[in-house]
Amino acid sequence: MKAQQIRDFDEHELKAQVGQIQEQIFRLRFQMSMGQTDGLKKMRIMRKDLARVYTEMRARELAAQKG
Repeated sequence: MKAQQIRDFDEHELKAQVGQIQEQIFRLRFQMSMGQTDGLKKMRIMRKDLARVYTEMRARELAAQKG
């Protein structure tokens, strides 16, 4: 997911994205532990996407405090 796409989301959509990404990470981790998939690359991408969403949420929180 691109950073610009994340910036276009509103607060509700950002929180929904966090939930979806966390669930996907959980499912990937479970599948990897069972030996069903080799999803290490996808896991890395998902974690980076989650970090991008959290970063945007924090940036908006700081902007709201400032102004």
